[in-house]
Amino acid sequence: MRIGELAARTGASVRSLRYYEEQGLLSSGRSPSGQRLYTASDVDRVLLVRRLFAAGLSSRSIVRLLPCVDSPSAETSEETWHLLLRERDRLNDHIAALTRTRESLDEVIAAHERYRHATAASAG
Repeated sequence: MRIGELAARTGASVRSLRYYEEQGLLSSGRSPSGQRLYTASDVDRVLLVRRLFAAGLSSRSIVRLLPCVDSPSAETSEETWHLLLRERDRLNDHIAALTRTRESLDEVIAAHERYRHATAASAG
């Protein structure tokens, strides 16, 4: 598939796909006319890269982690292993913070609902 189709199937912009390739996060074949060509497996790769970016990982971290994704049984360096653990811990901390924020919002919403019901009951 061409870059435009990959972009459409993944929600990534063509510009992002070119960036991923520049950073070593994605690779493509070339048509005889020099156009980038991608495979169906590249859709999953782009979706994973997008999720990792959305989770706050840098392209440098992602490029170091992708070999572990490509070949989970391959030996990873001690440094890469610790990077995996740090990123997981960072995500867990972020999830916990988001959960606390949601709980705070739930409390505010509940208080607002109680106020609305109280004022509606006193007005009626």
